[in-house]
Amino acid sequence: MNAVPSPSGRAWLLNALITVVLWGFWGAFSSLSPEHGFPETLVYCVWALTMIPPAFIALRIGGGRLDRSPRAIAYGMAVGLLGAGGQMVLFYAVTRGPAYLIFPIISLSPLVTIVMSFAFLGERTGKLGIVGIVLALIALPIFNYSPADGGSTSGAIWFFLALIVMLCWGVQAYFMKSANNYMSAEGIFFYMMIAGLLLVPVAWVLTDRSQPINWGWDGPALAAGIQVLNAIGALTLVFAFRYGKAIIVAPLSNAGAPLATAIISLIALGVMPGMLKVVGLLLALAASVLLAIEPDAADETAESELEPSTI
Repeated sequence: MNAVPSPSGRAWLLNALITVVLWGFWGAFSSLSPEHGFPETLVYCVWALTMIPPAFIALRIGGGRLDRSPRAIAYGMAVGLLGAGGQMVLFYAVTRGPAYLIFPIISLSPLVTIVMSFAFLGERTGKLGIVGIVLALIALPIFNYSPADGGSTSGAIWFFLALIVMLCWGVQAYFMKSANNYMSAEGIFFYMMIAGLLLVPVAWVLTDRSQPINWGWDGPALAAGIQVLNAIGALTLVFAFRYGKAIIVAPLSNAGAPLATAIISLIALGVMPGMLKVVGLLLALAASVLLAIEPDAADETAESELEPSTI
């Protein structure tokens, strides 16, 4: 690629904020399809299909050339399979244990990304970034703790399954950043799309057909309209990792998205969060602000060596 400096040192922040907003809307409305009788496993199938248009559009905008080297394929498929594979494990985990404990564990996946990026990529941040990271890691489990969810338990298997999902998504974010050092962001997302499609048969098999399935417009069509927000948000997240440090982007996107969801749910759906959620919201807000203004958040390598491209 050409050594063209980025037109803005905040390209990572623009893409991260787009992800936060899109995932905020997706989070606020993602439960509508299952509530209308369209199983979450089939929602996954629809999500995988919604990855196709943005993948091809991004690749075309980026020049239409896909890196087919063994290293690019390995990195791209690793990112995709870790994300989609973690989702498959999550489908099973929530049938074996309490969701109100599983999701707080999974929400700590940025901690895995931070440790790996610190150790293997040599990423560092300033005092504001450190405080923001700590606040985000505190806010995430609070956001995802919902005692009312209940859930059946089966020994301790759910705990290990939750750890697997946490590791999958944490390592995925690390590889997403690492892969940007060797291939284009458009190529990474394209392989993510391929990996997501490969696991569609697994989600199809996991679907409980003993219950009626809604195949009407408020089933798969509604799911597609909602899940495309997730897909585009995943694309902009790849660009955020391209230009920004993983130790900043991971906690910002993971804390900012539920914050946006809470605000959108309050405005659009009139859903008032409980006191615990309010505490999480305030912590996430403080974390997001600190991470956004952190002066050392941009990746100098990406800024100076990679050709700029923002979706």
